[in-house]
Amino acid sequence: MSVDFLQPTTDLSVFGAVHLGYLVVESRRMTEWHRFGADAIGLHVDELDGDTLRFRLDDHACRFLVQRGPAEDLMAIGWQVDDHATFDRIIARVAERGVPIKEGTVQEAALRGVERLWRFAGPKGIVQEIFTTPLTTAEPLRMISSGFVTGESGMGHVAITSRDPLGIHRYYDTLFDSRLSDYIDENISGLTLKIRFLRVNERHHSIAVANVHGLKVDPIRTRAQHVNIEAASLEDMLGAYERVRALGFTMAWSVGQHTNDRELSFYCVTPSGFELEVGWNPIVFTPELENAWQVATHQGISVWGHQPVDPGILDKLGQIRGAALNARRPEIAVPGLSTPAGAAS
Repeated sequence: MSVDFLQPTTDLSVFGAVHLGYLVVESRRMTEWHRFGADAIGLHVDELDGDTLRFRLDDHACRFLVQRGPAEDLMAIGWQVDDHATFDRIIARVAERGVPIKEGTVQEAALRGVERLWRFAGPKGIVQEIFTTPLTTAEPLRMISSGFVTGESGMGHVAITSRDPLGIHRYYDTLFDSRLSDYIDENISGLTLKIRFLRVNERHHSIAVANVHGLKVDPIRTRAQHVNIEAASLEDMLGAYERVRALGFTMAWSVGQHTNDRELSFYCVTPSGFELEVGWNPIVFTPELENAWQVATHQGISVWGHQPVDPGILDKLGQIRGAALNARRPEIAVPGLSTPAGAAS
């Protein structure tokens, strides 16, 4: 990597030029993932070999990459950057703060359906990958759903839990000039779960970060609590809901509507244990809405619905108090990109 590559002439905001491009999952449950993606959710699935699945939502060659391995977790987030000048700015921000950057191999890029990519550390051990040129295909989509909303909004969002939500907020502010959309306070088993929602483009949020107020505890085993994709129609979302239930996959939360982004959605459990939210029709930040937006705190996650379907869901959430006493595992952080200087609070 050349010195010139790391020295852009300006440090302009990159907000609006970054979009969630793909997700990388590691799992041993390849057969379950194939059935979950194709038959339940209604995605296009390409089985590259016995150890590799790719899911498509649109003309991009890859939106989900599932590779065989023991983690049963989200391993990497791929971010599409609009142009090389913006790409250079982001790389410079990472390098100037002493965070190591590594170019992905040709094989890694090919599996992810991009020309080239660069990788660096992210919160909770989720590797962040950036690229400018996705590989697209004219091959027709073979899937039950009519389509999914991607484009300028990116492919959806990622939600994580953390002991240090402000550090993660600062990370994405430093990296992508993220903007705070709003907060939600939700009471679960007598504890307050506070969630902050960060946007990097017209989508209401591409990253959501939740923490248990007053407790330094992360109650979730997986790096991601859930990931989200947006169905093209209400019929697509409801059809996926019925198929998930009919095929015996675990449904976490029934169809409901969120208080903040107004999205209608349901949550089910992926074969790796984190949840997938399939939503429809959330708020989109038009230029007029962007200019007029005021950050607010909403009481409760849902206007209606989002009731637990599995009776064990609430019991598991009720164990947060016990987790506060027993959880001692360190949370992976990236201090160079999470420092207070110039960050939003």
